[in-house]
Amino acid sequence: MTRVAAIDCGTNSIRLLVADVADGRLTDLTREMRVVKLGQGVDKTGEFAAEALERTFAALDDYADTIRSLGAERVRFVATSATRDARNREVFLEGVRSRLGVTPEVISGHEEASLSFRGVVSSVVGAPGPYLVVDLGGGSTELALGSGDLEAAYSMDVGCVRLTERHLTANPPSPQQRADAVADVRAALAVASATVPIGEAATLIGVAGSITTVTANALGLPRYEPEAIHGSVLSVEAVVASCNQLIAATYEERAALPFMHPGRVEAIGAGALVWREVVTAVAEATEASGRPIATVTTSEHDILDGIALSIAD
Repeated sequence: MTRVAAIDCGTNSIRLLVADVADGRLTDLTREMRVVKLGQGVDKTGEFAAEALERTFAALDDYADTIRSLGAERVRFVATSATRDARNREVFLEGVRSRLGVTPEVISGHEEASLSFRGVVSSVVGAPGPYLVVDLGGGSTELALGSGDLEAAYSMDVGCVRLTERHLTANPPSPQQRADAVADVRAALAVASATVPIGEAATLIGVAGSITTVTANALGLPRYEPEAIHGSVLSVEAVVASCNQLIAATYEERAALPFMHPGRVEAIGAGALVWREVVTAVAEATEASGRPIATVTTSEHDILDGIALSIAD
């Protein structure tokens, strides 16, 4: 058994998993998430904002205390889309080194997809492959297809924070803003589908905060309940309806939802828009291939699990 600490630093949130790994299986000790908005303004300026770094470093100070108190033997810190894009990333990376004593890894979109795929598939029970795992983040969205092993992957530069800052600035977004965001997502999906044959998917699995929030909305949860969300299977129609509701809602209406994390209120409309377009594209592609999927699965296991398993390797 090895006690490991995995940290996933994305565009919107930073998350920690401390777990014991034995025989390729994880036993969680703690999972934590902070919405720090590290990628604030990066799409426009190309740099991390000082206040975004400050928020992220404050979360890391707490994570470092947790890692030490739980006695993790190995730590892996993975940074994704926003860090790939920021010119001043070295300031951030040095801040991580000084707090955790490890060298942070700025991974490619392909490796991000691979880690997400491994983390999700490690917990899949009973669903038929090939699996199409979709990891919808703040700056990018990864598509990963495979059965036991990863067979194809692609990282699209569309995410909930990036599209919010680029297009969905009104409250609620105007029809033209929504149309511009949809055009971006569909263009990215057209390129991604040339690499990842989404029509071959037998099971579609979505992960990360935007997708779990869409699921919580579809289920009508009175609060955010990971146990109810994980492994839930919804019809394509139910997912699309939930997405449409969140896309059309005002900031105030989204904030009033009992399951909504305060840090997701601003960007959830864009996240729902991306997820709606992906689900619709996969449903159409699988129908065209003669093997239509009618349902969508949500997983609370994701890239964090994949990072933790990779440490034990």
